[in-house]
Amino acid sequence: MPRFVIEREIPGAGNLSQEELAEIARTSNEAVASLGVPYTWVNSYVTGDKIYCVHEADDAETILEHARRGGFPANSVAAVATEFGPRSAATASR
Repeated sequence: MPRFVIEREIPGAGNLSQEELAEIARTSNEAVASLGVPYTWVNSYVTGDKIYCVHEADDAETILEHARRGGFPANSVAAVATEFGPRSAATASR
């Protein structure tokens, strides 16, 4: 399933409490369940005024529908072209 990175501009996001983040997670889970299509929330990262999320869905329109149902901003939705990490260096041909 395609993977997407979502940028959500939320002023003061870095100051959200664990309970507030838990409530956001509950709302997101409910929105996912209501979609009725394959959809996976992989992870999210909180910075000062933004939350970056990694989700898997068939298309960007489904990502935007999740945001609408959850009441979340989705200021940017980008399809992931490929992934790599530290172990990628060991598999690269030299």
